[in-house]
Amino acid sequence: MTTHGWFDVRTIAPGVTAIGEPGHDEDVKSYLIEGERDVAVLDTGMGVGDFFGLVGTLSDKQPLVVHSHAHWDHYGASARFERVLIHPAEADDLRRTVSNAELRPWFAADQLTGRAPLPDDFDVATVTIQGCEPTGFLYDGDRLDLGGRVLEIFHTPGHSPGGITVLDRTARLLFPADAVNLGPLYLFNEQADLAAARNTLRLLAVLADEVDAVYPSHYEVPMTPDDVRATQLAFEEIIAGRSMDTRLPDREVYDYGHFVFWIRPGALNALREQEG
Repeated sequence: MTTHGWFDVRTIAPGVTAIGEPGHDEDVKSYLIEGERDVAVLDTGMGVGDFFGLVGTLSDKQPLVVHSHAHWDHYGASARFERVLIHPAEADDLRRTVSNAELRPWFAADQLTGRAPLPDDFDVATVTIQGCEPTGFLYDGDRLDLGGRVLEIFHTPGHSPGGITVLDRTARLLFPADAVNLGPLYLFNEQADLAAARNTLRLLAVLADEVDAVYPSHYEVPMTPDDVRATQLAFEEIIAGRSMDTRLPDREVYDYGHFVFWIRPGALNALREQEG
């Protein structure tokens, strides 16, 4: 692992690099996946530091931004890239400029870990994230040929409507973004769809059989295929009636130790009624 100020950079497989942001409690991860011609840039971080410049130092291939989804902590530097892809369900979210009023609370002292310093030129009082016009769209079943390396795209909504998962079948690596991770699984926001999340977890449990390692977009990496299967089985258990561990004003908490579900109040009952 190499520290680049705010960023931690780690080679995780031949031609695959993880870019972490350990100074923030969200512990966001972005990834570079290199082919012979292009490098897929799987998300562009939180808008802290020179992510665009860092990519240029790590790869001399042509960058192609592949967005897992369009929550602000994943498109911080996207406006600086020439080629940007996203699922059409979240194109308008990507186009949205994130205001300072929205970002400021995310950089309060209690959100920072102290494991990496904020850059000297990062001003919490003025920071914004520029929206980005996508140059193309990602669809379920797409295959992105980077030159000698093909990435398969799966539409995996639930956390958000346009979430995607990337499979590098040859390298046996899976990148499920925010659909699964070893930490809190956000299913309490307005965009969350439990029925879609259930289908996504079922799909990821199947795809887990095709890979050796799983690299989500937050927290500890890698996950194992067994971690993915355990998460899927836990969600089925919750839907079947497992009691919650804690109720907070905006979420129900189902704690499994190394991962935890945060679910919008009432959403489970609505799903159970819908399924009869």
